[in-house]
Amino acid sequence: MQLCAVIEDLYMFNEAGDIPARIRAAAAAGLTKVEFHMWNQVDLDAVAAALQETGVQLKSITVGPRVGCVDRSKTDFIVEALERTIVACRRLGATDMVIAGGPALKDASAAEQHDAMVHNLKHLAPVAAAAGMRLLLEPLNTRVDHPGFFMASAIEGLDIVEAVNHPAVRLLYDAYHAEVMGEDHRQILQRAHLIGYVQVADTNGRHEPGTGTIAWATWLADLKAAGYTGDIGLEYRPSNGTLASLQRTREVFGIAGAAA
Repeated sequence: MQLCAVIEDLYMFNEAGDIPARIRAAAAAGLTKVEFHMWNQVDLDAVAAALQETGVQLKSITVGPRVGCVDRSKTDFIVEALERTIVACRRLGATDMVIAGGPALKDASAAEQHDAMVHNLKHLAPVAAAAGMRLLLEPLNTRVDHPGFFMASAIEGLDIVEAVNHPAVRLLYDAYHAEVMGEDHRQILQRAHLIGYVQVADTNGRHEPGTGTIAWATWLADLKAAGYTGDIGLEYRPSNGTLASLQRTREVFGIAGAAA
């Protein structure tokens, strides 16, 4: 496992400046992987130059312009957004793209929106696969950060991934979102083979591990026991500066550097 810094606004290395500056700061801190969200709001040439200069790998970006996938009538629009994101991924060297359910529809039932997500992802999966890339489906908590969104449950996310039944679609399991929703970590890990990526933040403010209530030693042991060997994304808001938060995270996870 390797640690991957989320350098989007509000998260890591914001002190450094813009996205290219954050990439350079992450490299200086000993990290080899980063991710951010809104590729269509940055200077792609400047980002590509910073990645090349530092040797840092871009883990993922968000399908954009940011779209949800709960509306069956917007399949063509979502596919087009994915195709545009694939172009950006190729420019920047990323292979993973993140997508969420999106704002819930007022005139559709939960079952209809669930089915629409399966429908849309079945259309998106072969497009991503043909490009040699993956889609990561991310549940987002509705109790604190994303009220009104559809698919707040990692268990439902796993159900959707299972129904899509394509290797190019996997779950993004965010420990913070799942904890806020009161989900059972071990129940989620029963289908760890469907998890493509993991992100972390603690409760009580979405700060770095060790600032809230999650028992990280047990959590990490369970994750490894379930067979997860991928990267761990640090999608948190540093409580006292990025470098101090990174050191605390490494201590909590029992690691000395960038490799877990």
